[in-house]
Amino acid sequence: MANDPFNVMIVGQAGRLQYEALLFAASLRQCSPGFAGRLFVAVPQPGPQWEKDPGIRNPDVLQALADLDAEILPFESKVFGAAYPYGNKIEALQALPEGEPFVFFDTDTLITGELAEVPFDFSRPCASLRVEGTWPKPTLYGPGYAGIWQALYDRFGLDFQSSLDLSQPDEYWKRYLYFNAGFFYGACPQAFGARFLEYAQSVMHDPPPELVGQSLDPWLDQVVLPLVIHSFGGGRDALPAGYLDGETSCHYRLFPLLYARESDRVVEVLHQVAAPNRIKKVLKGYEPIKRMVYQGRGDKVRALFDRENLPRREQAIRNRIKSEGFWMR
Repeated sequence: MANDPFNVMIVGQAGRLQYEALLFAASLRQCSPGFAGRLFVAVPQPGPQWEKDPGIRNPDVLQALADLDAEILPFESKVFGAAYPYGNKIEALQALPEGEPFVFFDTDTLITGELAEVPFDFSRPCASLRVEGTWPKPTLYGPGYAGIWQALYDRFGLDFQSSLDLSQPDEYWKRYLYFNAGFFYGACPQAFGARFLEYAQSVMHDPPPELVGQSLDPWLDQVVLPLVIHSFGGGRDALPAGYLDGETSCHYRLFPLLYARESDRVVEVLHQVAAPNRIKKVLKGYEPIKRMVYQGRGDKVRALFDRENLPRREQAIRNRIKSEGFWMR
C-alpha cells in the first residue's frame, strides 16, 4: 500500500495560514522528492459563513505556492466558516478528487522525510496519536469516559468495545480511541468528508445527553474523528509508529513551541526551506516568522530549554517563553 499514489491536502487562507502553507509546500518539495501525488491548498471562498473574505489574495504567496506546484483548491463553507474554522478540514474534503487516497495535514506542519516511504494502508484510516487527554472532562455527577464515548458510538451504530485499548485501565483517557486532528488519511476524501460532516453536525446540533457539561468548541473535530476512523475500519494501530509525528513530519503548531521542543532536524529543515530569497521575501511578511526565523529570536527561545528534559506540560513551556518576552503567534 505504501506505493499507492495519494494526494496531500492542507488548508490555507488569509493571515497566518497562508505563510504556514508556503513553508509546508517548501518542506514537502525539499524532503520528499519521491512524492508523486498532487498537493492541494484548500482555500475557503467568501460567503455568508464568513464576515471577511477568507481567501488568499496575496499575489506573492500565490506565486510562491504555484512555483512549488501547489494547487489552489477553492471550497465553499456551507456549515462552519468563521464560527468554527476547524471545520474547514471537514468541508474541504468534499472538493478533493473522488476515489483518490488522501492525507490531510494541518498547515502548521513541516515534512521532514520521504512521505512516499510511509506505509499507508488507505483501507484502514488513522490520525495523529500525538495527543493529550483534552476531551472529555468528566464531571463529578455525570457519566465517566466510558459513558460519554459509549453514547457517541451508539449514536452512529458503531461497536464501542472494539475501539477500546484494553491494555489501559478503565476510565483512563488512553483506553478510548482519541486522536489529534493534525493529520488523518483515508481511501476516498469525499466519502470520508461526507461522514465526517454528518457526524459533526449531529453532535453539534443534537449532542447526546451524556455530553451535557462537555465543551465542543474547539474539540468537535477531535470528538468526531475517532468515530469516523472507526467506522471505516481504521484505528490507533493502523499506521506504524515513528513516521508521521516522527521522522517524516512534525506538527509544530506555533513557532515558539517549535524552537522550544522540536528536534534539531526540524529546526534544520525550517531554516533550509525558508532560506531561498524567493521564499524569504514572502515569509518576511509574517511577523512571527520574520522575528523567530530570520532575526534569531527562535535561537534564543531554543537556548531556554533542554530538549532531553522538557517540562511535562505544554503550558509550562508557554509560560517560560512568555516570561522571557519571546511569545508570538
